[in-house]
Amino acid sequence: MKFNKKEIVLLSFVIVAVLVRLLPHPPNVAPITAVALFAGTQFSKKHWAILMPLLAMLFTDLFLGFSLITPIVYLAFIGITSLGFVLKKMNLGSVLLSSLLFFVVTNLGVWLLHYPLTPTGFASCFTLAIPFFGYSILGDLFFSAALLYGYRFAMLRLRLA
Repeated sequence: MKFNKKEIVLLSFVIVAVLVRLLPHPPNVAPITAVALFAGTQFSKKHWAILMPLLAMLFTDLFLGFSLITPIVYLAFIGITSLGFVLKKMNLGSVLLSSLLFFVVTNLGVWLLHYPLTPTGFASCFTLAIPFFGYSILGDLFFSAALLYGYRFAMLRLRLA
């Protein structure tokens, strides 16, 4: 496995984001949604783009723990990376769309696994998740900006852009 300089810079930013997930943080303020979107927009090799957020989650989940919802969370990140393939850029709209995709997919999973499969159960699940959605949006905006602008700065500094 050989990486060029651009790919090494990309990987280093992903590694830092992964390590940040292991630090104490408010609920849902984590870098993995940003990593998934960033990977989908920046990695030229699609298999690496898909693997980056999944490996990040797998590595950190070894320390933080797995749950019944874990496969659905991983599926949401595959969806976000795929969104990056389609949109090809990180901006306010793509970050908010990624946040919404994660919110909908994971809360559908929570509803299917932990709530009555009724309209009332659905409404309860999504209503109780709304406060966490705000935290997710804040974290996704912050980490997306940090990844994107940090990466651009590094590429200019290293004269790779």
